[in-house]
Amino acid sequence: MKSFVKGLLSVAGVAAVAFLLFSFSCVGTVSSSKTGANTVYAESSPAYSMSEEALSVVEALQSAFRTVSGNVLPSVVEVDVTQVVQQTTSSGDYGFPFYYFFDFGNRGDETREYTQDSLGSGVIVRRTGNTYYVLTNEHVAGDASTIKIKLYDNTEFEGKLVGSDERKDIALVSFESDEPLTVAKLGDSDAVQVGDICFAMGTPLGYASSVSQGIISAKSRSGSSIGNISDFLQTDAAINQGNSGGPLVNIYGEIIGINTWIASQSGGSQGLGFSIPINNIKKAIDDFINDGKVTYGWLGASLTSLTNEYLDTMGLKGHKGAFVANVFMDSPAYKCGLQAGDFIIALNGKNVVSVDQLVLDVGDLTVGEKAAFTVIRGGKEMSLTATIENRKDTDVSDNSKLWPGFSVAELTEDVRKQLKIDNDVKGVVVTNIQSKSPASAMRLQNYDIITAVNDNEVTNVQEFYKELDLTGKTEIWFDVYNEGHTITTGKYKLNRK
Repeated sequence: MKSFVKGLLSVAGVAAVAFLLFSFSCVGTVSSSKTGANTVYAESSPAYSMSEEALSVVEALQSAFRTVSGNVLPSVVEVDVTQVVQQTTSSGDYGFPFYYFFDFGNRGDETREYTQDSLGSGVIVRRTGNTYYVLTNEHVAGDASTIKIKLYDNTEFEGKLVGSDERKDIALVSFESDEPLTVAKLGDSDAVQVGDICFAMGTPLGYASSVSQGIISAKSRSGSSIGNISDFLQTDAAINQGNSGGPLVNIYGEIIGINTWIASQSGGSQGLGFSIPINNIKKAIDDFINDGKVTYGWLGASLTSLTNEYLDTMGLKGHKGAFVANVFMDSPAYKCGLQAGDFIIALNGKNVVSVDQLVLDVGDLTVGEKAAFTVIRGGKEMSLTATIENRKDTDVSDNSKLWPGFSVAELTEDVRKQLKIDNDVKGVVVTNIQSKSPASAMRLQNYDIITAVNDNEVTNVQEFYKELDLTGKTEIWFDVYNEGHTITTGKYKLNRK
């Protein structure tokens, strides 16, 4: 089909013109009747004229859209789920005013279970023997007690959750069929460009096998606002409730994304739909089938993006990358020499364009793989090689190993005024203290002013991170100014396993 579509694209230059001609010339007259002020009727005969050449282009485009829809829809499914929900109720609530005057003690609160039905979409992405695998969203099927898969011809199958992952909001469901079914072809989402034609398919608002068409409006949209680590494809193709888990398809009939969320003031489509790029999911499909869960590579560094002002202060103006705010001790990052204050600009030769992208790329690394990081430290580039380990929630949540456990900011004039700091005090401002971290153990507090590291004075963040360099050090301490007093913290002994 790809060669067929490419043939159509050879006339794409006139397609847009023809489409506009079609739009403007197809305006027919309408008439109203007494049946209602909002009822109008088109006249029976079309009131337009169009050249055969222009019409043939539009018809070819329409034929391409039909071909894509006809080839992909058989692999698009409706995912019907039942979820058991628990709710705590009070069986002895006597209500006002009685509880105000009398103590009835325990009024018999109890937990009740009830079932909740919902639906989403999915797409068949793999077949092994008679087992078919459907890709969908975690928020569609991740907590389901029962799952039914309904094909475009209304044939139903009992589904089984293979695995789900909340960080990427994806899930894989399997079902058995003796009949051969259509398996979708996965595309290359990295090749997608803004302006590309695309199709959103699924079951919006319960209307099965629906297709909407639009373009790719933007790429690399952050999912941090919804707690998702993916960078999203944005589209104006209509996406509504029920589309979640359905495919975003290119003109070649290839799956380039999984529709996941919308930005809307009304709850319905407003032309701001977002899909997880399929390249972010391909490895996860194998992980689900092999292990029942997604296996993430772990570096062990807390990464953040920097404002232009902070980049300028750090001598990083014009650079793109990810700033290392903290490092987990005994992690791959710590073992390879990565330090707080480093700025990662490349991973395995691939430039880092954002924190989200680096988090995704590290997560897709395999356990035991050696990864080469290019970092800027003190204005100089250097290379570090880390051996990637398996990401475990217990490691990620252990702040006791998060070094140094805080961030610093410049002591600007505005900050001085807010904190009422005299001009003769030089240093950096402590922010974002992490509980149970080394910083917390050293009794540092937010808005403390660090004036020295290991007795070496610091006047800005660049000097601070230079002195925080752990090379050759076995312990770290700080001089801290707070409310007119300067104290020296206890010495923190560094873990050198």
